[in-house]
Amino acid sequence: MSPGSRPSRVGDQIRAEIADLLSREVHDPGIGFLTITRVDVTSDLQQARIYYTTLGDAQARKESSRALVRAAPFLRRQIGRRLRLKRVPELEFFFDESIEKGDRIERIIQEISAERAARSAHESDPDHDGHDGQD
Repeated sequence: MSPGSRPSRVGDQIRAEIADLLSREVHDPGIGFLTITRVDVTSDLQQARIYYTTLGDAQARKESSRALVRAAPFLRRQIGRRLRLKRVPELEFFFDESIEKGDRIERIIQEISAERAARSAHESDPDHDGHDGQD
């Protein structure tokens, strides 16, 4: 799906509208601090897969998931009104694992860099070979 394709454009619009609706209109405490990361719309515009991430542990993630399911009918009606589509896609919500995986990879890279820097500093230390620097 190219960035300029209709499903892609509709997905971008849906992402913006859902983000706005969640921040202004949905007052379910289960939503928590949630970010819509992307929306993939099928080529026939029948379904929208909405990916999100949220702060908190597994329990908070579960609460957000339940709250999104509860809010889905309202969100779909609002999207229908705001975007004036002939047929509003069914909304499905999925936790976006890619953000978490990216953070984990970033932490691992930082740990490796820190270990290399420590090893390099240790190897360039004149006392490291057991001498005290005097002959």
